[in-house]
Amino acid sequence: MRRKYTVAQAEACGYNRRATVTKQFQAIIFDMDGVVVDSEPLHERAFREVLEEIGYARSHGIDFAAYYGKSDLVVWRDFIARHRPPQSLAELLARKEEKFAALLQRVEPIFKGLPELLEKLSPGYPLALASGSRHPTIDAVLDLRGLRRFFRAVVSSEDVEHGKPAPDIFLRAAELLAIPPNVCCVIEDSAAGVEAGLAAGMTVIAITNSL
Repeated sequence: MRRKYTVAQAEACGYNRRATVTKQFQAIIFDMDGVVVDSEPLHERAFREVLEEIGYARSHGIDFAAYYGKSDLVVWRDFIARHRPPQSLAELLARKEEKFAALLQRVEPIFKGLPELLEKLSPGYPLALASGSRHPTIDAVLDLRGLRRFFRAVVSSEDVEHGKPAPDIFLRAAELLAIPPNVCCVIEDSAAGVEAGLAAGMTVIAITNSL
């Protein structure tokens, strides 16, 4: 079932249609996969297509649900450690990202109401996107329906030393926005992401579709 975003969710982060001066939060940081776009099924499909091409369609041993909220780098490193394929990490990353981008263009899985929510929030709040995906994947998503214009800061797992569930990615987003972490609101859908947001000292609103 596709999620719908409403003004009620904006108000949960402190947004008020009357634009009151007192706000609960000073910035809002969005996860991407499962929050901005319904992309987890597309990620899994892209992985499976690559795995089939390299001969591991039935023997890859990957529990994709266990990697929700984690980066492609983590998935492929675990796969390489287990199977020692001839393909390099860089090749596997690039092949999966290429397939994901193609799927994304065909499906455009933006959650219903999300652009309208961002339109309402962006005049009153600095918005950031903090994703475990790499920049090529993030760029492909932000190119959909002009989403890039809403975000003042974009942080990838490539930009920090430790990915989720470490707090690095959210702390970096707050740093780029020049907003203290304790007045940032994080929107997340994965257990790793929720843990990361809380570890960063931020308030987390959890969307429970993948928790």
